[in-house]
Amino acid sequence: GACVVAPLVLDGRAWGELYVARPVGAPVFGPADAGLATVLAAVVAAGLAQLHRLEEARRLAFTDPLTGLANRRLVDQRLDEALERHRTEGLVLSLVVCDLNGLKRVNDTQGHAVGDHLLERFGCVLSRGAARLGAGTLAARLGGDEFCLLAVGPEADEVVAVAEEICTAAYALDAGEGVACGVASTGDPIGPVPSARRLFRLADAAQYEAKGLAARRPVVAGRDDPVIRLADAVRADPTTAPDLPDDTAPPTERRRIRGRRRRPEGPPGSGPGGPSASG
Repeated sequence: GACVVAPLVLDGRAWGELYVARPVGAPVFGPADAGLATVLAAVVAAGLAQLHRLEEARRLAFTDPLTGLANRRLVDQRLDEALERHRTEGLVLSLVVCDLNGLKRVNDTQGHAVGDHLLERFGCVLSRGAARLGAGTLAARLGGDEFCLLAVGPEADEVVAVAEEICTAAYALDAGEGVACGVASTGDPIGPVPSARRLFRLADAAQYEAKGLAARRPVVAGRDDPVIRLADAVRADPTTAPDLPDDTAPPTERRRIRGRRRRPEGPPGSGPGGPSASG
């Protein structure tokens, strides 16, 4: 038989080959056939290179470049999808919002390289927590010193237990001052929520409560506690952007509202407010 082989070259490196063969007794390949195979290989290589570039652009669009975790854009997308699964399949949806304590002090006293290393190490802590909850759990950096964990399926108690492990591991890091964690879940003790936006408010308010109490354990949003009142105070704050119906607010509007809010008037010990970093 006869064959002609042309290399597939991507970014100056051999990626594979285009191989064409003829059976015994068939005409052998000539120079024109070899030239055609070379052209076809170049076309295939160009298509593969374009596909790789698109995949890389998509990865960068949904990834935090420092920690390698998901970013806020992917959280918004997954949170809406997760809420739909909660409504249609009855799966428990839980959100853990984490605020890394002491990052500014580390940056100011030890330099941003040390601060970046702290963010990377906490990102590893969060990734291990996500792995404990299953493959569908998303670990993300929302921006600045704020992170989150989005879990679909595990019971609320499992998520709280992992959040406790995250708090313990964060306090064991060489730099920083631990982490403030707030948990909100459609399981006990809250139950169903009307929107992804509401779940985020509750987890965020629980995180503020944990920060104000300097708690070394996560604060869990309950049915009737300061966290609920704090979340409601944020919604009613007239200095924020106009509030949209929960089910219709787009992700960009959610980010704008969270970024402009001031410290709400909560009960004693409810923790500091202030703008949240957004990705």
